[in-house]
Amino acid sequence: MKSMTGFGRGVYADSRLDLTFCVEISSINRKQLDVHAGLPGELSGLEPCLRRLIRERLHRGAVNVRVTVQFGPKAAATAIVVNTAMLTALVDKTRQLARQLGLDNEIRLQDFLALPGAVEVGGPDFSLAETEPAFSRAVNLALDALLDMKSREGDHLRSDIEQRLEFLRRAVERITPLAAAIPTLQRDKLRQRLEAAGLPLDCNDERILREIVIYCDRADVTEEITRLHSHFTQFESYLHQEDGVIGRSLDFLIQEINREITTMGNKAAGCEISPIVVKMKTELEKIREQVQNVE
Repeated sequence: MKSMTGFGRGVYADSRLDLTFCVEISSINRKQLDVHAGLPGELSGLEPCLRRLIRERLHRGAVNVRVTVQFGPKAAATAIVVNTAMLTALVDKTRQLARQLGLDNEIRLQDFLALPGAVEVGGPDFSLAETEPAFSRAVNLALDALLDMKSREGDHLRSDIEQRLEFLRRAVERITPLAAAIPTLQRDKLRQRLEAAGLPLDCNDERILREIVIYCDRADVTEEITRLHSHFTQFESYLHQEDGVIGRSLDFLIQEINREITTMGNKAAGCEISPIVVKMKTELEKIREQVQNVE
């Protein structure tokens, strides 16, 4: 079980290319996988590789990626381009003008290098095919760190959810012995309402007795209790599933559990089960909030 929240950083240096990649990946909860990649312009061609690596190992969440690259002395040297033609022309013009004006002909190179366009610093001259293995290594190192954090966060989520799930189990155990009395309580309430309305029951009328039996059967919560136990067991099995995407399955089970609790609360309205049902719904909502962070 993994959380959708996490951060990972991967650094890989390639001595042959004389460069170092640094990749930072962060993830927060989202129903689908949504990747936002921030790569330097010279590495934009590696974005398909980045997205492929991420999709192979992540399934849900809003993922933000930041990539930086540092060049060593050899790689950086290839990135410096001196406009020799421009500088040569400038030196010739400067000497010619100095002779015409009778000025000192002292020329300092640094004065010309500071001029716009004299020196350009761009990206090193390398091919994306050559850099992709080193780049992939840095991305996978970041993903390793991210997944490790997501697993640790998932362990905390599992622990919290299991405690709340145990609360729901105990609540159902408290309800079970009380459930047998629900049909009788509802029958007595029905009789009291009819008598209050001036409609006394004729206990010898088979039609009325049959309707009362049907009404009491509808107030039986045995089926809901059985389904809740089944949902709890299935929910816990998903919590201990290490691989795969379980967040959607857990979310679906929460909807089913909520449906059974609601039905049980409606059938048991007005009896001592009602306060227990309210607490169950409150605890289930807390589980729902936690499940939103599960991948």
